[in-house]
Amino acid sequence: MSTIRSELQKKARSAVYQHAFFRWESAVVLAGTIVLTALFARPFSWWPVWGWPLLGLLGLSILFYASLTDAETRARVLIEFYRREFDPDGIQDQTLRRETELALEVQRTIEEQMRRQRPGPLRDWLADTANLFSEWIGNAYQLARRLDAHRRGELLPQEREPVPQQIEELAARRRLERDPVIRRELDAALEAKGKQWQALHDLETRMEQVELDLKESLAALSSIYSQVELMDDGDVGSGRADLLEADIRKQVDGLGNLVSNINDSIRQC
Repeated sequence: MSTIRSELQKKARSAVYQHAFFRWESAVVLAGTIVLTALFARPFSWWPVWGWPLLGLLGLSILFYASLTDAETRARVLIEFYRREFDPDGIQDQTLRRETELALEVQRTIEEQMRRQRPGPLRDWLADTANLFSEWIGNAYQLARRLDAHRRGELLPQEREPVPQQIEELAARRRLERDPVIRRELDAALEAKGKQWQALHDLETRMEQVELDLKESLAALSSIYSQVELMDDGDVGSGRADLLEADIRKQVDGLGNLVSNINDSIRQC
């Protein structure tokens, strides 16, 4: 199953390819090859005309390979894509923005920890855990954006105010109307507006719960990651690793359900 992290890894891998091709060292090698081939095609009698192009190609291949196998570069590029995907600057509320920054720092730290590990069970486990953390942070970010918009009164700005007045106007018309066909139409309109008003009220209640659940989940994020940092090869496959994974999945699923519920409530409004 595709995850946020795997999708970002694909983008980061493409960016690393571009970095490898367009890095300044590659430009120097390419330019040097062209100049030397044009001016000193055969500096020695035994030097073949394809000597400089061959050396240039070899140099570019070494630079390209070094870029692709540089774990530090890959991790840095991946973190940059995380920041683009979960841009804290898109959140105006300072508390929510700071919490998003802290969540991204957890993701950066786990990527760095995985980069330092030699290939083996622990590194594989950290990769799986990083996938779960990215899903966790992605859900938290969506809720933070929704909550930020709600606090600024922009979640459903066009819907909130007119509904009570519309209900009063429809009810007044219903009391005065004598035509049974029109009365039934007004009854249906009143029922629809009543459901919309209830949906708006439910959304308000859900957003209050989101604020509490998001705060608790982000606190758990740091707490659980502090336990991940202490894992070693001997813990992989143990009950401790299974318990940590279960705790992370619980948080991912919990916030994922909140995201779905909020989106459903917005559609009903």
